[in-house]
Amino acid sequence: MTSNNRISRPIRRNRGAAAVALAAATALLAGCNSSDDKGGNPLSDSKASGDSVVVGSNNFAESILLADIYGEALKAKGIKVTYKPNIGSRETTYGLLKNGSISVLPEYSGALLAYLDPKAAPKTVETTTSAIEAKLASKLTLLKPSPAQNKDSVTVNAATAKKYKLTEKSSIADLKDVAKDLVIGASPEFQTRQQGLVGLKSVYGLEFKSFKALDAGGPLTQAALKKNAVQAADIFTTAPAISKEKFVVLQDPKNLFGFENVQPLVHKSALSQKGVDALNAVSAKLDTTTLLDLDTQVQSQNKDPLDVAKAWLKSAGLG
Repeated sequence: MTSNNRISRPIRRNRGAAAVALAAATALLAGCNSSDDKGGNPLSDSKASGDSVVVGSNNFAESILLADIYGEALKAKGIKVTYKPNIGSRETTYGLLKNGSISVLPEYSGALLAYLDPKAAPKTVETTTSAIEAKLASKLTLLKPSPAQNKDSVTVNAATAKKYKLTEKSSIADLKDVAKDLVIGASPEFQTRQQGLVGLKSVYGLEFKSFKALDAGGPLTQAALKKNAVQAADIFTTAPAISKEKFVVLQDPKNLFGFENVQPLVHKSALSQKGVDALNAVSAKLDTTTLLDLDTQVQSQNKDPLDVAKAWLKSAGLG
């Protein structure tokens, strides 16, 4: 990182999945911008105005990829875009949206709702969106949800699955008698979230042997699970490592992790109708199969996420 807190596009973009490994250390540091973006700190008070939009992302690979998709879709409509990637967790980025430091953020409907209202238990995608809108800060709004979903999960490694006879049909509830013998790994925020240890205890009655703070479903968490440093982990359900490493994702029959449709969260004053239409068009064409394919290109094949974003937008007629 250079003294003016900028990282050139080749370094930032080509790190692929490795971007997430650095997230925990860099989340509260100055932002890392691509070479054709404005410099500066993602935690600064710079605000978008007119046809200039600041697209931010949380500190994991898929969020960075989605931000690139949103940003490039907006650029295709002639809107000037600045990227503020890899900022941190929702606990940080939500505040930055409220004060206008960022304009657009890829969100996941159920997780956002759990942050805003831990007691909410909507039964459909539509009621999830309605419940979020009722709790959102007045300056923010959600655009249309995409069919694509990526949920948090309780996932075990192959050795743990074999030891306790767990399969893809097994439930989180099946860990109730053995959780006391298991170390679970996840991002630090997982400890205090309803969609985390709090909900796993209140909804499923699980109390784990210990918790290991890692990253948000990224390479640190995946490596720890593979090496059995943790026996269970919060792994995002679109992670290519699940099939590659023969991890077993446990079913969530009580719907703790809710509906997790990918959905743009925006600052109302920062986006024109042209921008709204561009992002809604992205949502209309982004499904879970597509998202998994794009994630695989970035996280397993180490492709540049910006290149992946541009290629998909072009193939979808949006670039």
